[in-house]
Amino acid sequence: MYRILLCILLVNVNWLGAQENEEDNFPPPDQPFEVKVSKAVGEIKLDGSLDEADWEQAIVTDDFFRTEPRQGGTVRYRTEVRFLYDDKNLYVGAFCKDSVGLEGIRIQDLRRDFSWGVNDLFGVALDPQNLKQYAQGFQTTPYGNQRDFQNFNGNNFDTGWNTLWRVRTKRTANGYTVEMGIPFKSLRYNLPEEGNAIELGFTLVRYARRDIEVSTYPAIPQSFTPYRMTYAAKLVGIQAPPPSTNIRVEPYALYQYDENKEGDILIDRLNEPKVGFDTKWAVNPKTVLDLTINTDFAQADVDRAVNNLERFNIFFPERRQFFLENSGIWAGGLQQSIRPFFSRRIGLQGEFNAIPAPIDVGARFTQRTEGNALAALFVRQRETENSAGANFGVLRYLKNYGRENNIGLMVTHRLDDSYSELGLESNNNTTITLDGQIRPASQWDIQYLLSTSIDELSGETGYAGRIFVGNDSNKYYYGWVTEYTDANYNPRMGFVRQNDVIRHNPGGYYIWRPKKIDWIRRWDPGVFANYNHDATDPSSFQQASLYIFPVFTWFKDNSFLEISTTPTWQNINFDFAPLGLEIEQDRYFYTRYLVQFNTDLSKKWSGDIGLDFGDFYNGSRTTINAAARFAPIPHTTLTLNYEHNDIKGVGLMEEDLKTDLYTANLRLALNPRVQLSSFYQYNSFNEQGRWNIRFSWEYMPLSFIYLVFNDTTTDIFDPVQSSSQFISKITLLKQF
Repeated sequence: MYRILLCILLVNVNWLGAQENEEDNFPPPDQPFEVKVSKAVGEIKLDGSLDEADWEQAIVTDDFFRTEPRQGGTVRYRTEVRFLYDDKNLYVGAFCKDSVGLEGIRIQDLRRDFSWGVNDLFGVALDPQNLKQYAQGFQTTPYGNQRDFQNFNGNNFDTGWNTLWRVRTKRTANGYTVEMGIPFKSLRYNLPEEGNAIELGFTLVRYARRDIEVSTYPAIPQSFTPYRMTYAAKLVGIQAPPPSTNIRVEPYALYQYDENKEGDILIDRLNEPKVGFDTKWAVNPKTVLDLTINTDFAQADVDRAVNNLERFNIFFPERRQFFLENSGIWAGGLQQSIRPFFSRRIGLQGEFNAIPAPIDVGARFTQRTEGNALAALFVRQRETENSAGANFGVLRYLKNYGRENNIGLMVTHRLDDSYSELGLESNNNTTITLDGQIRPASQWDIQYLLSTSIDELSGETGYAGRIFVGNDSNKYYYGWVTEYTDANYNPRMGFVRQNDVIRHNPGGYYIWRPKKIDWIRRWDPGVFANYNHDATDPSSFQQASLYIFPVFTWFKDNSFLEISTTPTWQNINFDFAPLGLEIEQDRYFYTRYLVQFNTDLSKKWSGDIGLDFGDFYNGSRTTINAAARFAPIPHTTLTLNYEHNDIKGVGLMEEDLKTDLYTANLRLALNPRVQLSSFYQYNSFNEQGRWNIRFSWEYMPLSFIYLVFNDTTTDIFDPVQSSSQFISKITLLKQF
């Protein structure tokens, strides 16, 4: 049955390929467009008003290209952009026109590093070294909150990257103005052999959320992000200052109070101050050295609780800024199945989501040129009562060739100290990984990865690999992924979704934008197959499923509806007990159905609801997910989430189980620099409730005062266990 459906899928994929219109994805221009930048004669006051004489005389760039909701045609929301520079900064000024003015603005909150899709925004992406495969993004909303990120190859983001820049905005009856000041010290450009005239690759993007209109300069195909820098224009005529010392120092001081209780009995208490610092030294425009001493991550977001009903390991994303920056350069960073290096294995007493372990020192080296990139990371983790001290090291080399191709080699090494109290001897773990990307044409993408692990503790050598081939156009997407992970592959600095498995995942979808149905913006019907079998015995079947989604539709206001079904075949030949329900070792077939709908998420009131129902092994499961969001003004946002599982007649004992997961988040903001966020979650499965309350004040650019309160109470134990934590922290950033 599976092979028949797979053949049907491949026939449909070939048919879709035959329907390709060559005009959909146009190639990059042979010569990039150039925009001349004038030097400011007077002082530029960064206040959101483009009223200085220098702005009036600057060249206007307004020939934007519409990519959404349809590629090409008249841009409804016009944007005028000007560039200036002086001895310290590159300035970007924009007037984003909107005839409705203040009433037309769509923005959900004032947080930094906001998400794409729910806010009006304007942004610029810069390629200071003209690498064509790398960009630094600077974006803002009409209210002036900042989003900055690194982008690799047009599709891989490091949103944890923060650099020093400023922006101010003003909202008017005819739209809003944006005024950005980006220090040259934050750009790391290359100076020519003679003189100091530089050229910077750049793209511009405007998102008018009310009508889902995305426009870019220069023209970039609809199927790509606005950060595909092979299409970039160039800023010319900039007489940049010569590189200076360019050292950024960020010391911090912290006071932390912890206490753990069983019932009313105090078990232990921590009451201590702490100091440390981070340093960033741009040795030259190509080379950056980062150093962290006595590292602290008190301000990082907490993980959300998850009830895992699958046979795979759950991937929890990294949230700590030191590890987020430049994370896209490491092999496997694009996906969540095989990662030879995953930074969440650092700074924990044990595995993922374990108790934090202090980091004494960390260093990161990054060198990026047009032809190659070299990166290295070293971290020393301190010994604790529950874990040995450890050294973590990563070395990465990446070679670029052609227009958008690369090949890389990465080595990781973890050395754990001996620890007599736990009876542990010193041991090490090493991985060696070869990977790369090939783009034979702009819409084709081929990615590959081959990795081996050598583990001294087990004495085993393991292997893993991954190949992805995909075609992404304005009319359709289709692709194939095959992943291999043997039973012995053990990257103790990495992450694998599952061991002893070969996984095949072909599929695709058609993109239909009906011209005569105004209320439908986009309809993407499609199917993906998923087939898993043992790596040690390829004839031994594990799991297969077909994800069939005939209705996958965005409406005119960007509300969304999905109706899908997933026939699933399971071979349970191992001990498996999701949420404590012991599944009998046997073969199972069942079908599940999903109906998911969300309203326009940019409105003051928004919500989504999903119903996932059907058989589940030898019983049934119904899952309800619901969320509501109330944002009456950008300064106040309340979000409520609810997940309910109703499991009946499942497992050896044909047990019933109900779980409820409640989540609430309240965000209050005086402005983009002063914010209070509170988060509460309760999981009925383990009767655990968690509070996280965080106040932040950015009193100077990238200098913060934090007040953080965490509390976790677990009622399932007798006596009840609870832990509370209060942290006050101040950071100061100085750039020399």
